[in-house]
Amino acid sequence: MSVAEYGRLPFIPERTLRKHFVHEPTDNRFRAAARMRQALWRQQHGWKAGYQKSPDGARRKIGNCVETAAAREGANFISADVAQLVRREIAFREDGALFDERRLATNLLSSSPVVFNTFGPLKLDPKLATRVFRRLFPGFVHTVTGILFEHAPDRGNPAYTADFTAFDLLVQCRTTSGQRGFIAIEVKFTEALTESPARLRPRYDELSASSGCFKTPENPILRTAPLQQFWRQEMLAAALVQNGLYAVGRFAVVAPQFNNQVQDAIAIFREQIADTAPVAFDAMSLESVVETIGKAGARKIASALHDRYCDFTTITHLI
Repeated sequence: MSVAEYGRLPFIPERTLRKHFVHEPTDNRFRAAARMRQALWRQQHGWKAGYQKSPDGARRKIGNCVETAAAREGANFISADVAQLVRREIAFREDGALFDERRLATNLLSSSPVVFNTFGPLKLDPKLATRVFRRLFPGFVHTVTGILFEHAPDRGNPAYTADFTAFDLLVQCRTTSGQRGFIAIEVKFTEALTESPARLRPRYDELSASSGCFKTPENPILRTAPLQQFWRQEMLAAALVQNGLYAVGRFAVVAPQFNNQVQDAIAIFREQIADTAPVAFDAMSLESVVETIGKAGARKIASALHDRYCDFTTITHLI
């Protein structure tokens, strides 16, 4: 029996997780399966597991991490070109942009490599980017004109969210109606959206009301987990339009279909968006994005992404 037949991922026996150095008691069902998949992917490529130091200095082997030597070679990225792109993006990052460089290079489970592996090839090939985003956002995108990673305009500026809220990437485009537009994207991989909310600021209440994006701008559910980050990013997207940087825009979340916590949060957040919101909210599965990349002509890239992040066949063989 397979994941497709059951429509869900399996619970992996603890002994199997321990054997592959991926037993983490706090992992939920999806995170445990994804962690195991990354460990198997690492083994498939012959890379040694990395280590994590505890506060007392003891080292613990982590199956979903690669050792430093492999990390230096760009093991966490699907191609040498993407690895080089990551180095450039870190070197030329925006003021205030935060990259955990060690985690980005060594942790196969991190969302940051997912962002670069999935969308980095599109930045390197603008024509491919246009073909992909025309398919993902039909009737909106005419031509992709740029892709920015870890982007926010003028962090801390009260004209926006007055904080360090940012998007994983922002796709700049010329729309089908000839306007300057954007698609702001947040990528979630194994997150459960249980993080502590950001400190509430007066600007949040102002922008929540003035943005016109929410049915009930004062609703407390927007200000707590699991919605609080999506709320701030939707407001930031609206502020890009309010401040005249773009004529139109959209905010989208990309997450694996089996990450139920994120998928549930998306459904709840969608219910909070006003029908007349000036910045539309979209969501799509990581699997559908990968499939679209393949249909747009980049089958080799799509195959590598599918093998890395979407194919859990090897896990079912362990059950």
